[in-house]
Amino acid sequence: MGSPEFALPTLEELHLNYNVVGVVTQPDRPSGRGRKPQPCAVKMLAQELKLPVFQPESLRKLSAVTELAKWKPDLIVVAAFGQILPKAVLEMPDKGCLNVHASLLPLWRGASPIQAAIANGDEQTGVTIMQMDEGMDTGNILAQRRVPIRPGTTAAELSNQLAYLGARTLIEVLPAYLRGSLAAIHQDDSRKSFAPKLSKKDSILDLHLPAQKLLNQIHAYQPWPGAVFDWQDKRIKILEAHAHPTFECESGGHYLVNGLPALGTGEGLLVLDSLQPEGKKPMDGKSFLNGHPDWLD
Repeated sequence: MGSPEFALPTLEELHLNYNVVGVVTQPDRPSGRGRKPQPCAVKMLAQELKLPVFQPESLRKLSAVTELAKWKPDLIVVAAFGQILPKAVLEMPDKGCLNVHASLLPLWRGASPIQAAIANGDEQTGVTIMQMDEGMDTGNILAQRRVPIRPGTTAAELSNQLAYLGARTLIEVLPAYLRGSLAAIHQDDSRKSFAPKLSKKDSILDLHLPAQKLLNQIHAYQPWPGAVFDWQDKRIKILEAHAHPTFECESGGHYLVNGLPALGTGEGLLVLDSLQPEGKKPMDGKSFLNGHPDWLD
């Protein structure tokens, strides 16, 4: 079970090493200018691999559970599926349900663990192979692998890294798990943190925060939902930036740093290296200033 690109390495590895009886993924969603229904990444790969595909609107419906049961799965593997599995599905396979989660649980339980780790300024993250239960990422841990988060790493880059790490880790531990010789570890709830689902409103930067915190958010929210600020009744997307220390600045104020536009924050300046004004193509900071000589007005 999975939907976005993060789940692709897991599906590929399972297809190479085991008998995959079917793939469960999200229904086609409207996308692009024409708003025509488009398949997700997992569906497209499943079709290439000639695997059966099931796309229920909700696994909480009896009809969906009945359809899934026809495959008689021994084990269900989930990687960024996008739906909560009901008890009827969790109890369906003899070997249970495993989840490939992109955090070091119990840190960053929820829908956006990669973005949360970057936005929080964490120095490391990783993947967890977990036995699923009825809670939100609360099941027992079978294995974890850690990686450092290097400065400037975006969510897109980290997601790609963790997708392959998660797939490799799953394949490493599956033989022992299926034999029943892999010990599971309870999560330490005293260390838990949450990463709720992101929305478009999360892209709006709060310029009262420190510049370094905002820079973390810019990296965390690439490619979606992005990081924006408003100026002259238009929304401007920040593509690349860096923090510049200063003793005095006004939150939301406009400044120049080495010929580049900068925003005042709660602590330091946020220098805009590359940005995209609403309705225009991406441009570097100097090009933006050439078209907006009133930046300091």
